[in-house]
Amino acid sequence: MSKERDVAGAMSPRKDAQSDAQHALELAVFAGGRVTRHPLPAEGRLSLGRSKENDVQIDESSVSRRHAIIHLGARLAIEDLGSANGTSLRRERSAGPTTKLLELQLEPGKMTELAVGDAVNLGSTLIVILPREGAASAAAGRAPGEPIVRDPAMQRLYALAERVAASPLSVLLLGETGAGKEVLAEHIHRRSPRAHGPFLRLNCAALAESLLESELFGHEKGAFTSAGQAKPGLLETAEKGTVMLDEVGELPPGMQVKLLRVLEDRKVMRVGGLSPRPIDVRFISATNRDLTAEVKRGAFREDLFFRLNGIALTIPPLRARVSEIAPLARAIAERTASALGRRAPALAPETLAALEAHPWPGNIRELRNVIERAVVLAGGDTLLPEHLLLDASAPPPLVDTRTPTSIEAHPAEVAAIAGPLPAGPLPPGPPRAAEAAGGLRGELDAIERRRIVDALEQCAGNQTQAAALLGMPRRTFVARLSAYGIPRPRKGKTKG
Repeated sequence: MSKERDVAGAMSPRKDAQSDAQHALELAVFAGGRVTRHPLPAEGRLSLGRSKENDVQIDESSVSRRHAIIHLGARLAIEDLGSANGTSLRRERSAGPTTKLLELQLEPGKMTELAVGDAVNLGSTLIVILPREGAASAAAGRAPGEPIVRDPAMQRLYALAERVAASPLSVLLLGETGAGKEVLAEHIHRRSPRAHGPFLRLNCAALAESLLESELFGHEKGAFTSAGQAKPGLLETAEKGTVMLDEVGELPPGMQVKLLRVLEDRKVMRVGGLSPRPIDVRFISATNRDLTAEVKRGAFREDLFFRLNGIALTIPPLRARVSEIAPLARAIAERTASALGRRAPALAPETLAALEAHPWPGNIRELRNVIERAVVLAGGDTLLPEHLLLDASAPPPLVDTRTPTSIEAHPAEVAAIAGPLPAGPLPPGPPRAAEAAGGLRGELDAIERRRIVDALEQCAGNQTQAAALLGMPRRTFVARLSAYGIPRPRKGKTKG
C-alpha cells in the first residue's frame, strides 16, 4: 500500500480552485448503499462515530463509537481518535497516462490536513466533504436550485406550478419517494410572493409524535423535563415563508387534529402555552401515499385532506421520463467532479443505455447516489457501466461476465475507497475494473443487509418504519428482504 507523507504539498493545487466553496460545505457519508448529507459549519469541530453522542452518528460496525474529529475553519483537518479500524485518506496521483489511488493511514491523535473532495475511510465507511449543492452548481456556471426539466409531462407540470406559485393555495405534491417533490416545492416557493421568506422542510415520518408537536408548534419553558427555555416552533420561525410537510401521510391521528386547527385558525399553541400565536405561512405538503385511499380506510382525516389539497400536483416517476435521465446524470457528475477537483467525466454511450434501462425504484435520489458513487470510484475521464454498480441493490452474480475494460486498479487501491477486501489470497497481478467492482458490490451488499436487519430490530419488526428509517421505498425494502434471504416478520407478532 502506498503512503503519502507530504500531505500539504499534495493538496495545494486543489485549494485555490476550491477556496470559495469553504464556507458552504457538507459531509457526504456513503454507507449501506445510500448517501446521507450533513451541512457543515464554517468553523468548529465535528465529531464522527457510532455513538449517538457524536455530532454525526455513523451506525456502521467498522466505525468506532468515537472514531474521528473534523476540524473546520480556514483550513480543514481530520484527526483519528484511536479508532479500532483506523482512518485512511485516499488521493489520486497521476503518473503519465495512468492515475493511481494512494492511501495515507492517519496516526491517532495527529491532525492531518484535508481538502474538499478528499475521500476518507472510517473503517470501511467512505466520507467526503463536498460543496453544498447550491454552491457547487454556481461554481459550475449553473443557477443554483434550478431544476432540470426536459420531459413534456414535467414541462406541463412546472408550467402549472408557476401559476399555482402566485396564489395563496395550499399545495399537495404526490409522487414516489425520491421523484423530486422537494425540488418542486422549493421551485414553487422561489416563484411565489413569499420567495424572500424562509423555506422550511419537516419530515413528518422522522420524528415521534411528542417531538413532532414540539418541532411544529414550539414549547414554553418548563413544558417538559428538558425544556429549559422557551422555543418557537417551525411554523413560527417560517413567518412570511413556506413550510413543506414532507411525508404528511405519516402524521399520527393526534397530530392531524392539531394541524387541522392550525390550518383553519392560522394560529399555533406552543406546548405548555396558554394562548395561541398568529402565524402567516404557506403550506406545501408531500406524500408518496394514496391519501384518497387512506381517507377511505380511516387512516387520514378527510377534513385535513381537503385543507391540504388546495391543488394536487403529481410528479411522474423517473422511469416515466427517460429523456431527463441523461441530463440529470451529467449535471450530478459535473457537480461531484467539481467538488473533487476534477474535470467533469463523460458518460459512455453504454453507460447512458444502462442508466436509461434501469427501473429507478428510488427515482432521482437513487440516480444521485449512483452517479456520485461512480464519480468517486472512477479514476478516468469516462464513466463506464462497471462504475455504476447498478446491481449493488441486489445480490451480485457469482461470476461477473462483463467484458473487462482498459482501466485497472490494484486491490489495495480499491480498498482505499471501499474498505478492506475479504480475507484470502489475492490473484496475481492487478485485476480488471469489473472484478474490482464485483468485490465492492459484494461488500456493499453485506453492509446493506446488516443495515436492514438492524433497522428491523430498531423498529421491532415493523417493515414500514424500518423502510422509512433507511429512507427506502417500502416495496424496495420488501424486495431487499427477499433478495438477501431475510425472513419477513410475521404480522401476527409485529405491526409490519
